[in-house]
Amino acid sequence: MQRASRLKRELSLLTTEPPPGITCWQNEHGLDDLRAQILGAADTPYEKGIFNLEIVVPERYPFEPPKIRFLTPIYHPNIDSAGRICLDVLKLPPKGAWRPSLNISTLLTSIQLLMAEPNPDDPLMADISSEYKYNRQLFLLNAKEWTEKYASQ
Repeated sequence: MQRASRLKRELSLLTTEPPPGITCWQNEHGLDDLRAQILGAADTPYEKGIFNLEIVVPERYPFEPPKIRFLTPIYHPNIDSAGRICLDVLKLPPKGAWRPSLNISTLLTSIQLLMAEPNPDDPLMADISSEYKYNRQLFLLNAKEWTEKYASQ
C-alpha cells in the first residue's frame, strides 16, 4: 500500500514539476512499469538527442532501487549495448549507494548527469572508456554520430 501511494506521489510530482530535460510517465502495463525521456544536455555529444528509458519498479520499492535501462542506443562508457547503466545509486549497498530516501526523479537526474559527465574509471564498456580517456575527439565524434542516428526525432 505504501509503495503505491509513494509511486503515485512521485509520478504526480514528475508530471507537475519535472526536472529540466526529463519527462516520466506510466506505461499502460501498470504502476510499476514506467517510461522516461531524457534530453541530451547542451554542450555534450548527446545534445538535441531524446533518449528513452524503461523503469521497472520492484515489489520492495523504496527499499530496493528501480531497474532502469536505456531503450535508445547510446555511445557511453557507463551504459552497455543492452541499455544497462553503471551508476552507484542504482545498486543496493554495500556496492551501491541506493537509499529509500532517494526517488525516481533523483535517479533520472543522476543518469542525466552521468550522460554529461561519464565516469571512465567505472566502465561497463571498456573500449568506449579507454577511447573517452585517451582519444576524447574520437569519443565525441562517435557519441554524436550515435545520437544523430538513434536519438534524433
